[in-house]
Amino acid sequence: MPNNLNNLMKINLSSLLILPASAHKIETDEDVGATLHIEPNDTPRAGEAAQAWFALTRRGGKVIPLKECNCQLAVYSEPRKTGEAPLAQPTLQPISAERYQGIPGAKITFPKPGAYQLELTGKPINGVTFQPFELKFDITVAAGTRKATTNQQQTADPQNIKNVNNNQTDQVGLPLPFWAIGFGVLILIGGIFVVVRKSKG
Repeated sequence: MPNNLNNLMKINLSSLLILPASAHKIETDEDVGATLHIEPNDTPRAGEAAQAWFALTRRGGKVIPLKECNCQLAVYSEPRKTGEAPLAQPTLQPISAERYQGIPGAKITFPKPGAYQLELTGKPINGVTFQPFELKFDITVAAGTRKATTNQQQTADPQNIKNVNNNQTDQVGLPLPFWAIGFGVLILIGGIFVVVRKSKG
């Protein structure tokens, strides 16, 4: 019984250790495969720049750096229609991530939450030999913190309006200048004088 329990614990621990790696998206085409990782934690957020990188490898596990591949990246919204133009075509840059050196990477900002597809295409250059490839990665983008910023602005706006209204009230409540008071008193006295004269006449 203790042995069975130990075996179960080993299985559960090993499955927990595999979970982070399984979050990466893996696609293959011809003799090329790629693992996609998007920082942070493979959970891109709308309106926030996310660093994406592709661990490109040939059959057998040899890494394909960007300098050996004429690679292009396109971002599509899902569901994708035939012949639809990409939302963006970020420029790929060689980056180093984890144990990989000079692999294709790009900063991507997704406009809103939802489903997207990243399409990575490539052909060999510099005398390297591998088959041209087209890899498609389906990803889900979560809501970003930009909404919170909008809410903060909306919360601030009524405060600004209140301040403007208070300023207007303050301006109305200010005491009138002395000349305006004197002028008003003269008009009042003149009016009374005219009324009294008419009543006597």
